[in-house]
Amino acid sequence: MTLPYKKILVVGGGGFIGQTLIEKLHAQGECEVIAVGRSAQPRFALPAAITYKSGDITHAGFIVPLVEWADAIVDLAYATTPKTSFDDPVYDVISNLPASVSLQRAASEHQVGMYLLVSSGGTVYGRPARLPIDESHANNPISPYGISKLVTEKYVAFFHQMKKLPAIIARPGNAYGAGQFGANPQGFIGVAMYAILNKLPIEIYGERGTIRDYIYVNDLAEGLIAILQQGVIGETYNLGSGVGNDNVVVLDLLRQIIGVEHKVNVIYHSLRPFDVSANVLDSRRVFRDTGWYSKTDLKHGIQETWEQVMKNHNFKGSI
Repeated sequence: MTLPYKKILVVGGGGFIGQTLIEKLHAQGECEVIAVGRSAQPRFALPAAITYKSGDITHAGFIVPLVEWADAIVDLAYATTPKTSFDDPVYDVISNLPASVSLQRAASEHQVGMYLLVSSGGTVYGRPARLPIDESHANNPISPYGISKLVTEKYVAFFHQMKKLPAIIARPGNAYGAGQFGANPQGFIGVAMYAILNKLPIEIYGERGTIRDYIYVNDLAEGLIAILQQGVIGETYNLGSGVGNDNVVVLDLLRQIIGVEHKVNVIYHSLRPFDVSANVLDSRRVFRDTGWYSKTDLKHGIQETWEQVMKNHNFKGSI
């Protein structure tokens, strides 16, 4: 289906999800894309034809001309993770909310066709009363990260209701892919691969770790594009696989793929206060409205991620 927007501003476009989304938008050849980020250079390489702008979105002189240019805005910007937010809740608030609210206000004043906020399906619901979790589930986040994500959603609802901002909220599950490879404590799959390749211990919190709805980043990007194409203004959409897997299952799949059973050193800890024990998303609403669903099963996604990691980081031979 053809995109209804020809000029798309992707804020947070130099990040993990933003890079994949922009690559897919660029490959379609139907729109012009500008990526916006806080750092001087994007964290992940973007196609050569993509314009990248670095600046502070709280400054009107920087963001307003970009908003005026755009037909649609995808807001992926976030500076913290669940762990860092727990360590410093004040920083979580001041580094995220002013930027997002400034962007929403600018968008509400300049008649964009769609404002797509990418929130968090993994944290805004809190401890589940039922699984899988649909969009009507209560929102009781237990981490500062989830709280600030939910407050950002509430501001979007305010601008939608009071200022006619044509907004949609997307709540993804736990995205994974080669871009999360590293020691940064966000994304268990990437962290586990990094630990294995660098002969480091893998830390699991809880008897089998936490159950998560893992979604391959390519599927997530396609879900965001489907919302840009056919999403209903004012809606909130979960974007997940609908399947829950704990950390032990993930490690078993990794062992099958990379064959290093004797080199996987696991350290178990008690569940942390900000860890929800289980999170699995019901994504039937987005399927109803757009036809999107997650197509990549976890084993295949881990296989693809592993192959990309080995290629991108030039690992050779036995590890």
